[in-house]
Amino acid sequence: MHAWESIQKTLNHIEENLGEEIEIDTLAEIAGLSPFYYQRLFTRLVKTSVRDYIKLRRLAKSTVMLRSRENRIIDIALYYGFGSHVTYTRAFTKTYGITPSQYRSNRISLQNFEKPDLLLSYLVINEGVPLISDGLVLEMNRKFLDEPIDFLGVIGYYAFRSGKMLGEKTGVDMVGDIWHQFYKELSNIPRLPEGRHIGVSFKGDAPEGYSSYFIGTEINKEETDHNFIRWQLPSREYVVCGFESENKDQMVADMGKAMKYTRFWLKKHGLTADGFFPEMYYKSKSDIVYTELWIPFKKRG
Repeated sequence: MHAWESIQKTLNHIEENLGEEIEIDTLAEIAGLSPFYYQRLFTRLVKTSVRDYIKLRRLAKSTVMLRSRENRIIDIALYYGFGSHVTYTRAFTKTYGITPSQYRSNRISLQNFEKPDLLLSYLVINEGVPLISDGLVLEMNRKFLDEPIDFLGVIGYYAFRSGKMLGEKTGVDMVGDIWHQFYKELSNIPRLPEGRHIGVSFKGDAPEGYSSYFIGTEINKEETDHNFIRWQLPSREYVVCGFESENKDQMVADMGKAMKYTRFWLKKHGLTADGFFPEMYYKSKSDIVYTELWIPFKKRG
């Protein structure tokens, strides 16, 4: 068994028992390691300590319960092992920068530390071959875009220090706020009936320490509405990572995994992303969401 497989088994155990007491000795036994070496290997592969990871996953799960006012905050705190309202609020505020009550009242978008899929850091798949892991099915292909695609929408900024690598950061989700703005304006944007949506990270004119993030919907090239921002996906070659998700909530977690895998896949092929990072969202008549990452690339120098 590979080292990452041992740690993945314990990640699965943690996820299934977040509402229960979880002992380091039990996790080490599942991994087949001493507690000392288990904790060292876990921190190396997951990029955080075992105790901090358990706390971050409990906090992430607690946000779901917080959405319902029928769940008292003290009950949520006790269910996830925080001991008291004060302890839970302190941990929540340190992680997200707001209190549980503020989150419940305002329904602010948050970034959570998601359960990692360690396989995605070790297995390189060939182009056109689906990779199935922990409920995620993704496929890598190179595609040349012959004609540019035009989009119309809104633009905002997010702090570069927080990054866009979903699932590895915590805090208020500034990108989520831009999506809320986009959906508020969507009915006013002239668009193709079955057009795709796009989200794109790039430097643009963002202030120091921030990145620009454009969100738009596909339009006719002749469209000239000046009330919104126009952005064009240029004609060139891309690495496209496509994946399906069961619903929109699951798509956010899958997006983080797909981003991480694309970064790994490019590195293994001697490539690097080239300046902007598009996410393409396709319409669906069911709950299933199909998404693609279109990564412009260049050879590593």
